[in-house]
Amino acid sequence: MISLLRRTKLLTLTLTSNPRTLRPFLRFLSSSSKFPEYEMPSVTWGVVLGRKERLVSRVIISDYLKTLGIIPDELEQVELPSTVEVMRERVEFLQKLGVTIDHLNEYPLMLGCSVRKNMIPVLGYLEKIGIPRSKLGEFVVNYPQVLHASVVVELAPVVKFLRGLDVDKQDIGYVLMKYPELLGFKLEGTMSTSVAYLVSIGVSPRDIGPMVTQYPYFLGMRVGTVIKPIVDYLVSLGLPKKVLARMFEKRVYVLGYDLEECIKPNVDCLVSFGIRREALASVIAQFPQILGLPLKAKLSSQQYFFNLKLKIDPDGFARVIERMPQIVSLNQNVIMKPVEFLLGRGIPAVDVAKMVVKCPQLVALRVELMKNSYYFFKSEMGRQVKELVEFPEYFTYSLESRIKPRYQRLQSKGVRSSLDWFLNCSDQRFEERLQADYIEMETVGPSFCMGGKLQLPGNEVVSDEEDESDDEELYRRTVSL
Repeated sequence: MISLLRRTKLLTLTLTSNPRTLRPFLRFLSSSSKFPEYEMPSVTWGVVLGRKERLVSRVIISDYLKTLGIIPDELEQVELPSTVEVMRERVEFLQKLGVTIDHLNEYPLMLGCSVRKNMIPVLGYLEKIGIPRSKLGEFVVNYPQVLHASVVVELAPVVKFLRGLDVDKQDIGYVLMKYPELLGFKLEGTMSTSVAYLVSIGVSPRDIGPMVTQYPYFLGMRVGTVIKPIVDYLVSLGLPKKVLARMFEKRVYVLGYDLEECIKPNVDCLVSFGIRREALASVIAQFPQILGLPLKAKLSSQQYFFNLKLKIDPDGFARVIERMPQIVSLNQNVIMKPVEFLLGRGIPAVDVAKMVVKCPQLVALRVELMKNSYYFFKSEMGRQVKELVEFPEYFTYSLESRIKPRYQRLQSKGVRSSLDWFLNCSDQRFEERLQADYIEMETVGPSFCMGGKLQLPGNEVVSDEEDESDDEELYRRTVSL
């Protein structure tokens, strides 16, 4: 263009400086008007011609896409390739990944991405960070916008951010497969604020990585409209923020329950079934999943079953739920096996009902373990069955690690006590009791203390070594049921 202007300027100077050369040129100009095809091209003429060519090319490509069943209407504002061959290459490349014509119609803007400049670099990077090649097509279908992204400017910073949250390198691909939209988030926006807020209420920073791996969706939740309202509501029920922090560390998916449509109606449902308001915090802390269940149907079914098969009235059923809310999801066949075992030992049905209300964990125990504990109770300890009715928690303790060794210590000391006295205490407290010259009056067992450890009679605190007790093992097993 510059050389053309330069030559034109030079020709003008030559003609104006030499009249002899000017006359023939003027005659050429006057005659050339009769032959428009010989007129000197202008910049505008070149642009118009290029636009016409592009329009023709677009029509041809649109016709080609229609023959494949692709509706090209959304591609009007998208720059398309200059030839059908290039578009065919894009379509075939995507189809080899597993992208169907229906997928292309759902998001036709994929066809605006160059195979070499967009698709190959992006897909290569995704494979590099842990997404299997066989899953790349599925990833693109779930999040086709990724094909428009810049690896350096958009994708790599998000991956670096996730690594900074202590998400294991081998889990990055898994996290992005679960929630590919993370690749489109701004680092200084929702992701950063949600993490900062959770840390502010007591969530340990080192647990953020496992939380992201378990439920990455919380990174896309707005603090003001989603996370904080849930926290505030649960705090209003009596759950301290420290307890909530521990709860979120283990089950962050609770944040995915809708506050108005799920959490609040389920809390109201618990109250309607007789759960006391002062017990709501304990119920939720023990079994956070209860906030997201179809609770009314489950409670109705279990309440009817407990009344029909176990002869436990609605008030007793409410006490059962308070002590072990996992029962709402426990299979009724599982519940009946321990009950049938107890009935088979000659314990009256009314007493079995009392035992279940007092210690609902009974219905989640394995019958084989109950048999071993029962036969030791009868043959070695020689005790009356009524003691089991008074202290059904006996079955929840490990026979080998607690019942046998403590009973043998009692025997060596010549001490006879109730089951509650020698089982329901820490190892340290048990030794103190053995060293004492008297047997203290029996009091109630451990009580639930929000945000703290179990408080034993006499205000003794269970030691850290006692945290991994048989009861904890039972709790974890019942939660998984």
